[in-house]
Amino acid sequence: MAGGGIAGVVLLDLVRDVVSAGPAASGISASDASVSVPFFRRDCTDLVRRIALLAHLLEEIRDYGEGHSRPLDASTSSSSSSWSSDLVVALRASKRLLLLAGNFCFNSSSDEAARRISLQFQCVTWTLEKALCGIPYDHFDISEEVQEQVELVRSQLRRATERYGSFNSKMLSHALAWLLDEEIDREQSDDRVIGSLRGQNCGSIDDENMSMLDAVPESDGSRRCGADLISYKSERLGNSSDPSEACLANDIDVDGQDISATNSLEEIKKPDPIVIPEDFLCPISLELMRDPVIVATGQTYERSFIQRWIDSGNATCPKTQQKLENLTLTPNYVMRSLITQWCAQHNIERPTGLTNGKIKKSDGSFRDVSGEVAAIQALVRKLSSRCIEECRAAAAEIRSLSKRSTDNRVLIAESGAIPFLVNLLTTGDVLTQENVVTSILNLSIYENNKGLIMLAGAVPSIVQVLRNGSTEARENAAATLFSLSLGDENKIIIGASGAIPALVELLQNGSARGKKDAATALFNLCIYQGNKGRAVRAGIITALLEMLTDSSNCMVDEALTIMSVLASHPEAKVAIVKASTIPVLIDLLRTGLPRNKENAAAILLALCKRDTDNLACISRLGALIPLTELAKSGTERAKRKATSLLEHLRKLEKLQQQPTGVIVT
Repeated sequence: MAGGGIAGVVLLDLVRDVVSAGPAASGISASDASVSVPFFRRDCTDLVRRIALLAHLLEEIRDYGEGHSRPLDASTSSSSSSWSSDLVVALRASKRLLLLAGNFCFNSSSDEAARRISLQFQCVTWTLEKALCGIPYDHFDISEEVQEQVELVRSQLRRATERYGSFNSKMLSHALAWLLDEEIDREQSDDRVIGSLRGQNCGSIDDENMSMLDAVPESDGSRRCGADLISYKSERLGNSSDPSEACLANDIDVDGQDISATNSLEEIKKPDPIVIPEDFLCPISLELMRDPVIVATGQTYERSFIQRWIDSGNATCPKTQQKLENLTLTPNYVMRSLITQWCAQHNIERPTGLTNGKIKKSDGSFRDVSGEVAAIQALVRKLSSRCIEECRAAAAEIRSLSKRSTDNRVLIAESGAIPFLVNLLTTGDVLTQENVVTSILNLSIYENNKGLIMLAGAVPSIVQVLRNGSTEARENAAATLFSLSLGDENKIIIGASGAIPALVELLQNGSARGKKDAATALFNLCIYQGNKGRAVRAGIITALLEMLTDSSNCMVDEALTIMSVLASHPEAKVAIVKASTIPVLIDLLRTGLPRNKENAAAILLALCKRDTDNLACISRLGALIPLTELAKSGTERAKRKATSLLEHLRKLEKLQQQPTGVIVT
């Protein structure tokens, strides 16, 4: 069995051990909650639920190892050893922590011990998230569905780490070492693990956060488009921070001391955490709902999570297991209002940047904006005027203000403009509609405004503008959907809204700028697995092939990038082959730019995995020579894809040379 298979078996056994050590297996029931500290039971349940989801990943790694006897190359072997070793450490620490926390009972003298366990939950959660960063998906041929599931687990672990509060690396190092003391040979493992805790960034990293710096439309309708689709994909930004830097001034030497004795533990987690009412938690994510919706059985869920459930082909209520008579999601406005009131009472809402009429500047000082707020509020009131000229003028002014600065975007949203702008999206006045959709685009660039726009129910109206608006309005509607789709949850909601067919239509028949905007939005939406089938059914493959064969060659890069995202989806594979795209891709291997060749090789590899017919097709069409050349002189990614494809071709050739009736062992 190959190294990956062995790692998969070992890790799968560890996952099962962790699950067996969890609250359900330990017999901790709801009636026991009054004995244990309440947030430990929740922490244990969440940790076990997230780790259990990794079983599918490890099963695929195990199965891959059983079917491949070829050893890993040096670079992959090193990477595999690193991620699997880190995951072993994290899982063993998780098991020990679950046993400790599951047996912990709170009393007046155990406050320090409770804080220590809180720190250890933070440590284990962060360590697990970091261990999942380096998994070589391509090598182990991990399916798209499982990759998406692992990324969801990572996202949940990141948010959980942030909820525990701030920390420094020394504390986490000692907490992890204490947990591993009886589980792992300290001499072999602790130094490496503690070193990685000190050396890696511990902040929140949003892998899908893409720059919108050049997407702000000018008041005359033009827009700077310095960043193309490829730069959107390749220049993703992360917001990471090292806790050792944040805590450097107050770092405490705890070497040789029991971590429970440090006074700074008061800062790790508040002794009296806020308990979220059960009704406010989504039954799927177990997190506070922001956009609650009701399904046909009467149960309430967070919109993005229940939509993901439906997109996966489920037609039952996750909580009751009853069959859903219809898949309509009805907004639960009463629940949303109650949650909003509760968040305000407990100061949970995210900061907006505006405090008592002042905005904090980059140098830390505050600027009084009370006069600007009054002026903007007056404009907002005009948006609800029955006079169309007054509405149009107000929308034009808000468009201009929202283009100029982040401060203006904060002030306009704080003045309550977003719901009024959303209401005007479907106006019959062309100029007003253009100004409104462009204002919403500008406002969406400020991260906090994205959630407000989604909660205002803007997406269906934006899609309507995308279908029926003027050329400028359609272009800016597509750009707005791209901006909003930077959030993973928003990808799900936008995909379910009917936006994808409208974007595909713009991709085929729009202006040059409209096609660019549509391509960018479609690329981002298709990162979510559930949207790939929607795009294929909307005819995106035909549109992409037209772009690949267009004599002007102006959007080949964009077409290949989108197709490379789609190519692993079963429906997309069939559509790509049926559209006779393979000869075009092989031609690009010979004549395309380096990035074109890279993406063409990636698409061909996805088409040929587990498909000997497609593999035989590219062999007949003469792909061997350009692939051999690409494996020698292409980009690093192109070399990997070409080498893997050549290996598949060699295996096919050997199989075809075997005499009939001979069984290969």
